[in-house]
Amino acid sequence: MMEHGIVEGIHLFNARKFFEAHEALEAVWLKATGHRKTFLHGLIQVAAAFHHHTRRNPAGFRSLLEKGYTKLERFGEEAEGLNLAGLMLELRSWREHLDRSSCQQLPAPPLPRIRFATETLTE
Repeated sequence: MMEHGIVEGIHLFNARKFFEAHEALEAVWLKATGHRKTFLHGLIQVAAAFHHHTRRNPAGFRSLLEKGYTKLERFGEEAEGLNLAGLMLELRSWREHLDRSSCQQLPAPPLPRIRFATETLTE
């Protein structure tokens, strides 16, 4: 059974309420230890990155996206009941977008979603 704060954080993230997602996940992170704390910190940084993106802060967005991505890439395909492989794929397209769009105006990828490991891509 997944902790309420994580479920709430995921739902808020997917509803594009990135600051609120960050807050919900942080409440769980504060009590976590070890690898779990690192994993949650990565999710928090990704949520904070997209909060900066929506607030038009490209430096904050890029910095936090890189930090969160670097933490999360250590965890493989699935962690804490979440489809991490799918999220990482979406985050990779954002990283590539940032690298390419510095010299040209390209449309941004869709905002990422965090899916539960039991979800399919059509849900």
